[in-house]
Amino acid sequence: MGIIIRTETSKDIEQVFDVNRAAFGNRDDEAQLVERIRRSEQFVAQLSIVAERDGDIIGHLLLSKAEVVDDESRHEVIVLAPIAVLPNVQKLGVGTRLIEEGLKRCKELGYGLVLLIGHPDYYPRFGFRPARSFGLELRQFEVPDDVFMVCELQENALRQIKGELRYPVSFFDNSGSAR
Repeated sequence: MGIIIRTETSKDIEQVFDVNRAAFGNRDDEAQLVERIRRSEQFVAQLSIVAERDGDIIGHLLLSKAEVVDDESRHEVIVLAPIAVLPNVQKLGVGTRLIEEGLKRCKELGYGLVLLIGHPDYYPRFGFRPARSFGLELRQFEVPDDVFMVCELQENALRQIKGELRYPVSFFDNSGSAR
């Protein structure tokens, strides 16, 4: 299939928008989320990753900074959202390759935890586990325990980081609602 996994460049932005739009039922919500995160202080350029085939972007993964807050302590963490693959190439391993590369880069950059809200049957294969069972909480969104997940990248990070995950303002549209 000849897929290249690489860091997004400014030339990819329009195609990345189109991939996110197509992957989410031709809605703009996730594509606009990507644009808001790109403009934020939480954006990490190396963690905006594309899958390219024959010169076309067919998938995109965005990992960005957030924080876990517990009383007076704040810990910088990474959140995974969104991941998008064109419908005609889904279930061919593109998303898997993007996530594996993203987690590898997060670990290399020294981040201890990656958190997400996602499908409980998909993400455990990458090491994600229910986050609330490790003393992590999410109050900005009401989600079942099994979809709020964490992946430990640095040894003992889950022992050191407890508290409430706080998604940055870029995850909320101008009306204040999520994504």
